[in-house]
Amino acid sequence: SSQGRSKKRSRKHQRFMERRAVLEQKGVLSPHGHLGTQSSKTGLKANGTMAPRCDKVPKPKQIVSSSLSPSASPDSIARHHSVLLSQGNGGSQRVRTSSLALRPGKYVAIDCEMVGTGPQGKLSELARCSVVNYEGDVVYDKYVRPELPIVDYRTRWSGITKQHMKNAIPFKAAQAEILKILKDKIVVGHAIHNDFQALKYFHPKDRTRDTSQSPVLKKRIGLPVRANVSLKNLAKHLLDKKIQVGRKGHSSVEDAQTAMELYRLVEVQWEKELAHSLPPRPPSPVTDPAADSSQYLDDQYWPTELMASSL
Repeated sequence: SSQGRSKKRSRKHQRFMERRAVLEQKGVLSPHGHLGTQSSKTGLKANGTMAPRCDKVPKPKQIVSSSLSPSASPDSIARHHSVLLSQGNGGSQRVRTSSLALRPGKYVAIDCEMVGTGPQGKLSELARCSVVNYEGDVVYDKYVRPELPIVDYRTRWSGITKQHMKNAIPFKAAQAEILKILKDKIVVGHAIHNDFQALKYFHPKDRTRDTSQSPVLKKRIGLPVRANVSLKNLAKHLLDKKIQVGRKGHSSVEDAQTAMELYRLVEVQWEKELAHSLPPRPPSPVTDPAADSSQYLDDQYWPTELMASSL
């Protein structure tokens, strides 16, 4: 009986091999493939029709990923912009896409309004702070009570009145909230050193984008690089937008949104120039061809605890 089953299996296998040979001749099945919806060279589509034969599949072009980690450092962001721009005509679009991967948490714009305190009200102190994200949405907007008594509200420019101070929060509380937002961000603003001074804060220079100091923006309206230019004039000539009109004072929200609009207008070129101005990165000891790989076995590269336990 066992011999009979063996013969049946042999005949069954033989018929299978014959059918397979026919399918291979018709091109439905590759010599070393499997029958299915699609073979390596020529196969069947789901509807039963023959798929076009393709002997060579072109290799996809290698493109730098358009996404960056939200924790990416400013120099890596700038260099990423530069690499994307060097990849052809579509580079600018990819730069915008790369920035989208960092928004809204990576980029913010800030504007502060100050009042006068101290002798004759000549000391400027924070009375309102507004922060917006890349899209111009308000992230923070609060009135702040200065540490010293207010002598001059400067309402014509600041828009601050005595009424606003009724629900204002203390400076220290506002400072803590605002600095938490600015931490690890690329901060955009106009004459932004005044805002940082009011916050009693120093933001890293490579993470700061000051529209009053941008050569790209000044060139666009035909001004020398060292010329002073107001946010109002930049908005008028480059955005066709009127801001800071009337006698009710400036709106810190509007000014922050305008600064961000100006940055976005020239973002690609601005970041490209920053990338070129950055110092070269030191070579990695792992990838440096001049480094001898045998040195990593030296005792100085082993953790102290591990060395102590091996004695």
